Amino acid sequence: MNTPKAHPSYTVRWFYLLVGTVSMLFAGIIYAWSILKVPLAASFGWSPSEMGLNFTLTMCFFCVGGVLSGFLTKRMSPKVPVIAGAVLFFSGFMIVSRMSGASISTLYFSYGGMSGLGIGMAYNAVISTTNAWFPDKRGLCSGSLMMGFGVSALVLGNLAGKMIGMESVGWRNTYLILGAAIGTVLLLAGLAVRLPSAEIRFPQPKTGQKAEQEEDFERKDYTTGEMARRLTFWKFFCFCIMSSAVGSTVISFARDLAISFGAAAALATALVGVLSVCNGLGRILAGFLFDSLGRRRTMLAASAITILAAAALLGSVLTGSLALGIAGICLTGISYGCSPTITPALIGTFYGTKHFAVNYGVANLMLIPSSFTATLAGSLVTSTGSYTMPCVILLVFSMAAMLLCVSIKRP
Repeated sequence: MNTPKAHPSYTVRWFYLLVGTVSMLFAGIIYAWSILKVPLAASFGWSPSEMGLNFTLTMCFFCVGGVLSGFLTKRMSPKVPVIAGAVLFFSGFMIVSRMSGASISTLYFSYGGMSGLGIGMAYNAVISTTNAWFPDKRGLCSGSLMMGFGVSALVLGNLAGKMIGMESVGWRNTYLILGAAIGTVLLLAGLAVRLPSAEIRFPQPKTGQKAEQEEDFERKDYTTGEMARRLTFWKFFCFCIMSSAVGSTVISFARDLAISFGAAAALATALVGVLSVCNGLGRILAGFLFDSLGRRRTMLAASAITILAAAALLGSVLTGSLALGIAGICLTGISYGCSPTITPALIGTFYGTKHFAVNYGVANLMLIPSSFTATLAGSLVTSTGSYTMPCVILLVFSMAAMLLCVSIKRP
């Protein structure tokens, strides 16, 4: 009789989690857009709405890359999309570093299209592969990976900001250096990642999760088509759109928003980093809550935080309160960090692990409609000269997300 291979499940998988977290730390540079866009706007005079559209395109191609990565991972190997993503990202940032500024379409093609697609391909492959090693600790695994992705704007974003301000480096060399460094890290991650062997036996999830006991349903592996035919999936999809819209919109103009409610330029830049830290903390918090309290209570907590975040930001815009604005940015980071952790954990719990790579890629398509809120907000700011209407819209979205959250019961 063959004895299950227990040793790799307890040792090797932690190495893959480390590789995944480090690669996500570098891949998350796309969330530092509010810092990386500053020299482009100054050099070429592009408007907030034009710059907001680039962030929207980045998120759209990020999602497309995730779906493509899911199919490649399922049919070939996770190494293929990660390595391809590394090449695409480097190529995109290299083109940005050589832009003439004659047309913003070059930015859309390189940063939004190539780099967004590349990060999406690498992201999905790393997340789905690493999660396969942790069927018993989905919250911990997702939280760690998403924490790395979330704090990238703080670590690499602030570093990029300093490099841009150095005369000896400048923004063009900064983009080139970032492209080379992140491309190399993703390339190395692509060479390292692999799915666990079918012979490895992992511990089963603990049964002490209160909320999961309350949600008694038959566990099975759903194909993507079967998942898409479930009403619950579309409720969750819409929940993610509404919840993520708050964070993705604020990230796209966090620095300018902070200045609007009275923050000095230096403090506004620092708050972008604070937003990133809270984003990372939110991802860890959501992972801990998911493993300890279960899916339902975690989603309710995340929804409540999102409502508070939107309300605080609206209050700061209306009253000019710096303290309320800082609180709103912090809460926004935490709330935005919850969704990326909840999504892979819920998809794995509700719809199984067999088709996880494709199912997760499809679920992440919610970032496309949610990112258009950033474009809408940029247009509203340009036309009205105020952040009031964008914040009102975000508050409405956060409240709608809570209603959807309450209605989600089982697969």
